Amino acid sequence: MMRDVIWIYAAIIAFLSKAWSQDPGTNLNTSVNYNTSSHSPAVYVVRNSSFKMGHDAKLDCSDKTWNETMFVIWNIKLKYKQCRISFSNEGQSEDSCSDGKTLRNTSSAQSYLHIPNFSDADVGVYKCESVYIGGLESYETNVDIIVPPSISSWIEHKDNKTVAVCKAEGGKPAANIRWSHMANSSPVERVSHGFFTVEIRLELHEGMDTENLSCVIRHPYWNKENILVPQPEKAGNGPWLYILIVAAISAILLLVVFLIFTPKKLIMLGRCQQSDTSLSKSTPIEDVEEVEPYASYVQRVNSIYNSSADLFT
Repeated sequence: MMRDVIWIYAAIIAFLSKAWSQDPGTNLNTSVNYNTSSHSPAVYVVRNSSFKMGHDAKLDCSDKTWNETMFVIWNIKLKYKQCRISFSNEGQSEDSCSDGKTLRNTSSAQSYLHIPNFSDADVGVYKCESVYIGGLESYETNVDIIVPPSISSWIEHKDNKTVAVCKAEGGKPAANIRWSHMANSSPVERVSHGFFTVEIRLELHEGMDTENLSCVIRHPYWNKENILVPQPEKAGNGPWLYILIVAAISAILLLVVFLIFTPKKLIMLGRCQQSDTSLSKSTPIEDVEEVEPYASYVQRVNSIYNSSADLFT
């Protein structure tokens, strides 16, 4: 309903503008193009903006104040969703984004869209339509993100060559890298997967002076250049890293096997011990049972012998 009102109002403004331009007493000298179509805004501007990751972003729609403004509508098309934020001078509002974006006013009462903690999820196309007393303006802003790269520099030895490497990875846009005090270097290598990796390599010949060798990296996210001195060897670049990884994996596997099979062996060992204990306990009982008949026999023989001896005495 709000959009219908806006377009009707825009058509009226366009009609009046056309009538004013035909008045011989009016000298219309402006770069604003008005269109008589009810589906075309009076002003249409396309622009590009980029914001630093993690910083708050501000998008302007019009320089008109709230006293002059009737409606402000933001139609936002992001990577994973489309939503709308709007407000009118009558207090009507809408927010289908629900991600922290809000309409705010500057100290001079001009409306703008506030985007907190700008991230890659906020990249997209932002269309703003502002109807004010006297006209309508529409702005389409292609919004991108500025991401700082991870930077490193080292010296590596490979195939009987010594090479200085400088690398900036995961940045957007791509970083600019150069060697300081060195006129020649290998071509820049770029890998792009939405974000950029830039790497330059410089072969160090025998006797080359590398005392003042440094890597200079520039990126829009930073206010100044970053300078790196190549380290003797990139951390974790040698074979020891792979040996440690293999050793750690082997130790984990051995521990898993030990934990799986040890309980079974303990159970079997316990059963064997119980069996040995029962056998050791039952053996004396059998010996007693075997000895008891012999003891009774000897006792009986002794009794007979004693009786016979008494008779002869």
